[in-house]
Amino acid sequence: MKFGLFGINMGPLSDPDASVEVAQLAEAAGFESIWAGEHVVLPDPQVAPSPLPASYPMADPNIVFAFLAAQTKTLRMGTGIIILPQRNPLVLAKEMASLDVVSRGRLIFGVGIGYLKAEFDALGIPFDDKGPRTLEYLDAMRSIWNDAEPAYHGEFVDFAGVKAHPRPLQAGGPPVVFGGHVPAAFRRTVSHGNGWYGFGLDLDATKGCIAGLRAAEQKVARPASLGKIEISVTPFGNIDLDKAKRYAEAGVERLILLFPTTSPKELFSMTATRQQILDYVKRVGDEVVGKV
Repeated sequence: MKFGLFGINMGPLSDPDASVEVAQLAEAAGFESIWAGEHVVLPDPQVAPSPLPASYPMADPNIVFAFLAAQTKTLRMGTGIIILPQRNPLVLAKEMASLDVVSRGRLIFGVGIGYLKAEFDALGIPFDDKGPRTLEYLDAMRSIWNDAEPAYHGEFVDFAGVKAHPRPLQAGGPPVVFGGHVPAAFRRTVSHGNGWYGFGLDLDATKGCIAGLRAAEQKVARPASLGKIEISVTPFGNIDLDKAKRYAEAGVERLILLFPTTSPKELFSMTATRQQILDYVKRVGDEVVGKV
């Protein structure tokens, strides 16, 4: 099993010195990847389903990863997730290709369709068509990354007669991981994703989502070029060896840890300090990584 750490751009790790220290420790402890969440803006005051208060610091994932690429050597860097329909696809394609180059091919491109209408409204982006817009944007990005003569003519994207270099180092572009826990997300994963990312799931919910992915594979055509779907999950609560083994037995190939909690009843922490995160990363590295 591979291990990642979520939130390298958030909370106490929005401080650049802290993010470097934690990333370098994670690399030394055997972690495979670090992950960064994204919300361009958050509703103020916080209202459901917003996950965080508007004052919670969250630096831009791509800028943080470009910074950390120069401070690490082996860690993969996963966007967990970029809200794709909020972005211009050609501008984002240039950013992600550049990030893949400066990180020497270590980027994992995690995407989702978004769920906070207030965020879409503030950015002037239509909310109702975010699903099909996401797939068109991704197809357009893959064309500008890979095609000899890039072009795309769709409902939301229309271009031809242009090219963008440098192209990603990874053949075909960085692997695409789709987030989401609903049937439509499973179908998008099958048709367009190299992997799937479930966030904040207990073991039973994880098993249910994996079953949903397998059902979608029976109904949706999957391009052979995408390969086998890689399963990544961020569970609530702290990870120990027994818990990691149970997720592995369920079919999870990558566990992406949240910040450590201080109570068995706490699902996730917004108050973990830099030192608590460092201690947790070291403990998981010593007791869990390489043993599952």
